[in-house]
Amino acid sequence: MLYHAYQASADATSPLRLLAQWGASALWLERDEGSLLRKLSAAWDVLSRLRLTHARPPFAIDGVEVAGQWQPVQEETVLRLPFGTLLRFRKPGVQGQPPVLLAAPLSGHFATLLRETARTLLQDHDVYITDWHNARDVHLRHGSFGLDDYIDYMMRFIGRIGPGVHVVAVCQPCVAALAATALLAEDGSEATPRSLTLMAGPVDCRVNPTAVNRLATSKPIRWFDTQLISHVPLPHAGQMRRVYPGFVQLTAFMAMNLERHKQQFRALYQHLVAGETEQADVIRAFYDEYLAVNDLPAEFYLETVEKVFQTFDLARGELAWRGRRVDPAAIRRTALLTVEGERDDICAPGQTVAAQDLCTGIRPYRKTHHIQTGVGHYGVFSGRKWNQQIYPRVREVIHSSLD
Repeated sequence: MLYHAYQASADATSPLRLLAQWGASALWLERDEGSLLRKLSAAWDVLSRLRLTHARPPFAIDGVEVAGQWQPVQEETVLRLPFGTLLRFRKPGVQGQPPVLLAAPLSGHFATLLRETARTLLQDHDVYITDWHNARDVHLRHGSFGLDDYIDYMMRFIGRIGPGVHVVAVCQPCVAALAATALLAEDGSEATPRSLTLMAGPVDCRVNPTAVNRLATSKPIRWFDTQLISHVPLPHAGQMRRVYPGFVQLTAFMAMNLERHKQQFRALYQHLVAGETEQADVIRAFYDEYLAVNDLPAEFYLETVEKVFQTFDLARGELAWRGRRVDPAAIRRTALLTVEGERDDICAPGQTVAAQDLCTGIRPYRKTHHIQTGVGHYGVFSGRKWNQQIYPRVREVIHSSLD
């Protein structure tokens, strides 16, 4: 009933939001800064943005600078499956760059959350990304999607790119990326990644537990099933599919920093009233992305909570894929880089570097760890320190693993 109540509320308030959007644009015109009409327009603009959307925003990466020259970028679907697409950012004028699969989280937001990560990687790499679909738009005929299926998709995407691929996983997919690499390595697959970069991922949540980790262990898995899982209502293509709604995940994240979000919307209003459009556009762009939510298949969400956050299967050597034990020690020829943020309150320092101890088959000189001072979770893969301090280390590991 939770999703049905949300849908009814969204439908009922839709006319008000549309009116606010119209009012914000109609009243802006060339009004004097600080005028009554400018203030009213600013208020309507803020009101119109207090809404959730459920479609993936565009990546909007039209081009990137490569070796001092601007190169156009084209999005290309390489492999489309029911729950996710392997998307390539093709640069027609550039050849010979190492292929990189950027593994995006399936955790309530779309892969466009890694837009800046992808744009930075595109300078020196042939970049692919896991573009996860909104589960509420996936018809029931496509069946369920659990953690095993997620690992399946990772292996299929890696195999489709082929030999020489490098994997960069951000946050949640670190577990699946490590598992997929281990399974491919154990099978002797030619597509086994040459390097694996794990960034701010929950490899071992027993280390320095955060508020997110404590919540996951405070309730039995049955509670998560009965309290947080809903059926998709009409008129969506995935009607009656069991999902963990993206709006529930977003509400939890916003509650963790509610005062900061209030301040940001106040700042948006003030910038609009003052005519400071550039500053306002920065806040608008952030919330256009942040408020675009992606529903998770219930099976995947519940299995992730249980196996990653409650029983710590990978860290304990008990993670299984299709009944087969995942053995990180099978990885031998893949270079490993782990990256953590000093102030990460979602995936605390120590949780990702745990992968170093699990991968006993990798020679020490092929293992690297970097902890970035002064950044939280999102600063690991976006912002100034990502571009200037973290990315050079990622690039170095990839390019030193080409042979």
